[in-house]
Amino acid sequence: MAEERVLYEGKAKITYATDDPNVVRLYYKDSATAFDGKKKGTIKDKGPINSAITEVFFKLLEKAGVATHYIDRPSDREMRVKMLRMIPLEIVVRNVTAGSLAKRMGIPEGTALSSTILEYYYKDDSLGDPLLCESHIHALEICSKENLAKIGKTAFKVNEVLTPFLAQRDIKLIDFKLEFGFDSEGEILLGDEISPDSCRLWDAKTNEKMDKDRFRRDLGQVEEFYAELNRRITS
Repeated sequence: MAEERVLYEGKAKITYATDDPNVVRLYYKDSATAFDGKKKGTIKDKGPINSAITEVFFKLLEKAGVATHYIDRPSDREMRVKMLRMIPLEIVVRNVTAGSLAKRMGIPEGTALSSTILEYYYKDDSLGDPLLCESHIHALEICSKENLAKIGKTAFKVNEVLTPFLAQRDIKLIDFKLEFGFDSEGEILLGDEISPDSCRLWDAKTNEKMDKDRFRRDLGQVEEFYAELNRRITS
C-alpha cells in the first residue's frame, strides 16, 4: 500500500508516503543518538512524548501566525504533515549559553545572553553540520537572502511565543533548533519537530537539565525528565 511506503528513515523518525503526494506520515521512534550518531541508545516512550510536545508547540505557533507543516496527530506516535522540500540548514536560537556556544566562547554554561543569538548550521552529518555565516549561505547558494531573512524573522517569533509559554510551566528555554522547507505552493513552512530532542529545557527553579543533554552527558533519569516535560507542557 502507498501509505506504508517508507520515504526516509532518520535517527528519530520514519517518513511514510500517503495517498496524497503532498502529505506524509511521520512515525516517532524511541531511538536516541548524539554526537552525529556516534552515541546510540533508546529512551522509553520518547516517540509519543516528542510527538505530543511537538503538536502542542505547532498548534501554539499556528495560532500566533507561524505557518508549520503540521496537519494532525492520528496516533500517539504518528503525525501527518505537509510534504516539504527541506532547506539544508539548522537554525539555532540561543537565549542562554550552553553546549557548543559555551565551549567556543569560553563562557560558563548557564550565562544569560544580553540578546538572543541566531546561528546557522549546514545540515550534513558527514561534515559535522558546520557553523555558517550569512555570506557562506549566500555564496554557496544554500538559501536566498530574502528567504533567509524570512526564516530568521520566523525563528525569533518562535522564541517570542515559546519562551513565555514555557516560563509559565517553570521551564527555561535555553536554546533550540528549527528546520524549514518549501511546500507544494512554494511557501516556506516550519518543519521537522520541536521537542526535548531539539531544545535545551531547564527547570526554572533548579536549573536541572530536562532534555536530551541528560542522554548526551550520561546524567541519568532521562526517561523521568522527558515524562515530566510531557506532563508540564501537554497537561
